[in-house]
Amino acid sequence: MAIRKKSNKNPPVLSHEFVVQNHADIVSCMAMIFLLGLMFEITAKAAVIFVTLQYNVTIPATEEQSSETISLYHYGIKDLATIFFYMLVAIIIHAIIQEYVLDKINRKMHFSKTKHSKFNESGQLSAFYLFSCVWGTSILVSENYISDPTSLWRDYPHTLIPFQMKFFYILQLAYWFHAFPELYFQKTKKEDIFRQIVYIGLYLFHIAGAYLLNLTHLGLVLLVLHYFVEFLFHISRLFYFSDERYQKGFSLWAVLFVLGRLLTLILSVLTFGFGLARAEDQQLNFSTGNFNILAVRISVLASICMAQAFMMWKAKGKTSRKERENGINGTVTSNGADSPRSRKDKSS
Repeated sequence: MAIRKKSNKNPPVLSHEFVVQNHADIVSCMAMIFLLGLMFEITAKAAVIFVTLQYNVTIPATEEQSSETISLYHYGIKDLATIFFYMLVAIIIHAIIQEYVLDKINRKMHFSKTKHSKFNESGQLSAFYLFSCVWGTSILVSENYISDPTSLWRDYPHTLIPFQMKFFYILQLAYWFHAFPELYFQKTKKEDIFRQIVYIGLYLFHIAGAYLLNLTHLGLVLLVLHYFVEFLFHISRLFYFSDERYQKGFSLWAVLFVLGRLLTLILSVLTFGFGLARAEDQQLNFSTGNFNILAVRISVLASICMAQAFMMWKAKGKTSRKERENGINGTVTSNGADSPRSRKDKSS
């Protein structure tokens, strides 16, 4: 496949092609406006809302707990401004990875249009999943969530969270919100738009739900678990595109995918059916952020179970489709190998 030569003609300003080709520069200018706003006293108060985390609560030091003051955070309406700014940053980083890494590999490998699109998707997602897994695991270790599973529900509601955890959730929401304009920037096919919107919407629904319902501890554990399995799938697909004989990664992913779904259900049932169900305070209270009532627990647990069932159904469909494709390819290959032999037999 020949590499398309870029046209020397510049598209009209603010036209569709102009925005798509220069969206990273346009978004960079928008982000710079907020950063420049920090330099001037008149605009600094407004710019700070977009750039830095809001709703800081300083807990004074005590002899029993800590010798230093602790800064914790809770959520509020101003977080939307912070999410918007880091959504712009995500668009810029997406463009950098695409132009300086993925596009160069695509030109060397000469992928077809279908493989080109899937390679770009897996390249972007594998980078994000790896970053999120490493960062999320470091938070789990530093906060001792792995060594003490009861921390998933103990002392609920978790209205005050450390800086790293709040920043993690802000960036998660920003990343998945940035995926909506990327559908336009990347010229996604019409038949793929609905699938992508459902995919993005599921992430935003569950991440925002964990953040707003003060289930950040459980949400962080489930996200890291899910991201690790997804990272393995997309990195295996990248290797598969470079060499179609590479299949071991998909076999490992298939096993870990099922284990990941089971572990997600086990942790969810333990949290909502055992931990929070036995809590003393089970009254809905918006002022304290307590949503530990039966209706909310059932709704959240049902949402998680349906999401796991949906992913299992989609994975089964992919596996069945791939097996059919391999069967067709094997039949074509065998027919192609037999045809010369059959012609030789006929001629003799």
